[in-house]
Amino acid sequence: MKIKPIIEIEYCPKCGWLLRSAYVAQELLTTFADELGGVTLTPSAVTGRFQIRLDKKELFDRKKNGGFEDVKLYKIMIRDLICKDKPLGHTERKKTLES
Repeated sequence: MKIKPIIEIEYCPKCGWLLRSAYVAQELLTTFADELGGVTLTPSAVTGRFQIRLDKKELFDRKKNGGFEDVKLYKIMIRDLICKDKPLGHTERKKTLES
């Protein structure tokens, strides 16, 4: 049996980012229910930290990236690493100028 990858979201509790972390975790667990082994939320002792790691490999760092990204980007980054052929539905659809 293949071991499923684990996502860790390390967040700054002093900044009030628990809710943001929980939302991202819920989105990832919903999208990758069959592919992930879990999502861990870890309060950080470092003020201002918000990092997402896949099996301890850093995928996203708020400080390095200059802010937060839309959850769609996190999904695409993770999908490309763990299940490249998985369609993400509306997450990947591009808006057209024609409405």
